[in-house]
Amino acid sequence: MNPILTFAYLISSVLFIFGLKRMAHPRSAVSGNLLGALGMILAIVASIAEPAVTGYLLIILGLVSGSVCGFYLASAVKMTGMPQLVGMLNGLGGGASTCVAAAALLHDFEQPLDSLIAIGLTGLIGSVTFTGSFIAYAKLQEWKNFKKPKSIGNQQMTNVLLIVILGILIAALTISEAPLSMVIFFIAIVALSGLLGVFLVNPIGGADMPVVISLMNSYSGIAGAASGFAINNHALIITGSLVGASGMILTKIMCKAMNRSLGNVLFGVMAAGSDSKSDDEVYANVRSTSADDIAMILEGAQRVVIVPGYGMAVAQAQHAVRDLSKLLEAKGATVEYAIHPVAGRMPGHMNVLLAEADIAYENLKEMDEINPTMETVDVAIVIGANDVVNPIAKTDPKSPIAGMPIIDVDQCRTVIVIKRSLSPGFAGIPNPLFAMSNTLMFYSDGQAAVMEIVKAVKAL
Repeated sequence: MNPILTFAYLISSVLFIFGLKRMAHPRSAVSGNLLGALGMILAIVASIAEPAVTGYLLIILGLVSGSVCGFYLASAVKMTGMPQLVGMLNGLGGGASTCVAAAALLHDFEQPLDSLIAIGLTGLIGSVTFTGSFIAYAKLQEWKNFKKPKSIGNQQMTNVLLIVILGILIAALTISEAPLSMVIFFIAIVALSGLLGVFLVNPIGGADMPVVISLMNSYSGIAGAASGFAINNHALIITGSLVGASGMILTKIMCKAMNRSLGNVLFGVMAAGSDSKSDDEVYANVRSTSADDIAMILEGAQRVVIVPGYGMAVAQAQHAVRDLSKLLEAKGATVEYAIHPVAGRMPGHMNVLLAEADIAYENLKEMDEINPTMETVDVAIVIGANDVVNPIAKTDPKSPIAGMPIIDVDQCRTVIVIKRSLSPGFAGIPNPLFAMSNTLMFYSDGQAAVMEIVKAVKAL
């Protein structure tokens, strides 16, 4: 390879590494994203400059169409749709890696053993990522036929059988000498892997989608690295490895936050049932409140904790929440934000929303940090969160969220829950918190509710 191109790939990889490092903190995330984009541009230019590359018209068309689609999606998709967009991009990454592997095979059928193994693995992982990510997308969109977990009979045995067959097909691909047979084997690998992706994700419930999103992100990186080995591209290998490793670390963090093992999530091992009461029984003693009453409660509060959830994202209430925080702080109260790792529909969803509203990062407290002090909190305001504050996780061993660590708002002196209705969260179960003696429900849209509270506080 040309030394100049090798150096360009090296610089590109370094930019990816530093970009990823800077994206670890909200204050440097924008510059980290720009470094990553610069690294990608450099990698694309270096790839086009390869002597073996031809067909520049198709390359230009691909670049232009991809850029237009990317710009449109980045501009048009709302923050509430970011989890779905991330899922879609993971799937497209897996599909792109599969296409690279197919092109490498069609370009040269007489490749060495290691390249053929890489091609087979790329087809497998890339196709699983493609279909699995789009099933996750459908679940996040709450499409009727995908929202609830679905599985076939002997699902786990079927998955194991598919994995065994795929291993045999990859072996057959590596030892076959006839081009037609190799193409047939590769198509079979892609088709069965796509089916495996559906079987792996379809039985997983909505409450586990943050884990699935981060796992599919890891898979897309692994597929990219494998495709790099298939075409001997150093930038792809390094970048794919970075994405794969970081995605797997994030997946582990998500699993820990939900007290679930990765195997438990992957194979859809959910609780068989629930000992919880019916909704009517759970919500028999629910008490509602008003903005004026909440303002009076907040007037004497010294410490306030706000717990954001997906409902806050839907209502775009983060800016109103910031205004309420500043108003309370001006009155002498301490305001903090309790962030559950899986709040929202993807990892870091709440952090991004609050950073968008210029809320100080120091005020965002992780669950493990704030839980030990929740008994000293005067008022907890829960905005659109449900499953991450549901005490049933600690009391019902058969619940879908059994054992999942929650934010212990039930221990606070007063809990204000802002929610449109008593509808369940993504896990589909009732929340006894809403009927506790220290809880008041404020039924309203998140943004409208917080703005009413701000107005009422100012009127005191």
